[in-house]
Amino acid sequence: MANVKSTLVRFQSIIALLVLCIVLTILSDKFFTLENGWNIARQISINVCISVGMTLVILTKGIDLSVGSILAFSGAIAAGVLKYGLEIPVLNAYIGFTLFGTILAGVITGGSLGLFNGWMITKFKVPPFVATLAMLTIARGATMLWTGGFPITGFGHNFSFIGTGWFLGIPMPVWITILVVVIAVIVTRKTKFGRHIYAIGGNESAARLSGININRVKIWVYAIAGVLAAVGGIILTSRLDSAQPNAGMSYELDSIAAVVIGGTSLSGGRGSIMGTVQGALIIGVLNSGLVLLNVSPFWQQIIKGFVILIAVIMDRLNYPNED
Repeated sequence: MANVKSTLVRFQSIIALLVLCIVLTILSDKFFTLENGWNIARQISINVCISVGMTLVILTKGIDLSVGSILAFSGAIAAGVLKYGLEIPVLNAYIGFTLFGTILAGVITGGSLGLFNGWMITKFKVPPFVATLAMLTIARGATMLWTGGFPITGFGHNFSFIGTGWFLGIPMPVWITILVVVIAVIVTRKTKFGRHIYAIGGNESAARLSGININRVKIWVYAIAGVLAAVGGIILTSRLDSAQPNAGMSYELDSIAAVVIGGTSLSGGRGSIMGTVQGALIIGVLNSGLVLLNVSPFWQQIIKGFVILIAVIMDRLNYPNED
C-alpha cells in the first residue's frame, strides 16, 4: 500500500495532466489538435524559462517576485538598443547594436538585476520576499522610464524569428525552452553546484558546516533566475514585435504556480526541473481548455487559484513533517 501511495505521489503531476487532457478532449473537439498543441507549446515556453529559474530559487528556500518586471525591463532594453542604439552624450558617441548584441544586452540586464537581488539577500540579509518585491517595483519603474510609458515596436524579420519562426518543423521558442531545460537538468543532477542548491534548501546550517559557500551559491541562483527572465522577455518581445511597458504582469505568480504544481517544495531542498515543466504544462493546458470552453477570464483566475491551493495542500499532506 505504501508503495502504491509513493508511486501516486511521484507521478501525481503526470496523472493530473493526463486527466485534464482527457476531460478537455471530451468537452471540446478543438482541444486535441496539432494546431492547439503547438499553440500551448509556444505559450508555455516563456513560463517554462522563467519557472526553471524560479525552481532553483525555491530549492534554496527562497522566492523571487521580481521575474515579471525583470522580463519586461530586459525585453525593453533589447528592443530599445536594437531599434535606436545607444547615445552617450558625455562622449558624444553613438553605439549601434547587432542582433547578437541586442540579445546580449537583454541577458546582461536580467542577470545584473538578479545578481543585485542575490547580493541584497546574502550581504545585507534582506528576506528574499522583501528584496525581490523591491526589485519588482524598481525594474517596473525603470521600464517605464526607458520606454517613456509607450510600446517600442518594429524590429524586423531577424529579431521576430526568435519568437515566431520555425526550425525543423518546431517553433523557435520551443527549441529555446528545450535548450534551457536540458542545461538546467544537467546542472541540477550532474554538477556540484546543483548538489549544493539542494543541500542549502534541505538544511542550510548543515550545508554551511560541510564547507559550502552559501552566499556564493545563492547569488548565482538569483543571477540565473534573472538571466532566464530576460530570455523570456526577449522571446515575448520578439513574438509580439513590441516591447510593452506593462509586459510580464503576473508572470511571477504563474512561475511560482508551475513550480509548486510540479512538486517542488516551498520549504526548499526537494523538487525537480522536469516537475516544473509538468507544472507549466498543466497551467498551459488548463488555460487553453478554459479559453476553448469560453470560460470567463475572471473565472479562469479563480480556477487557477484553486489549482495552486490544491497543489500546496497535496504537498503538505504528502510531507507533513517539513517546515
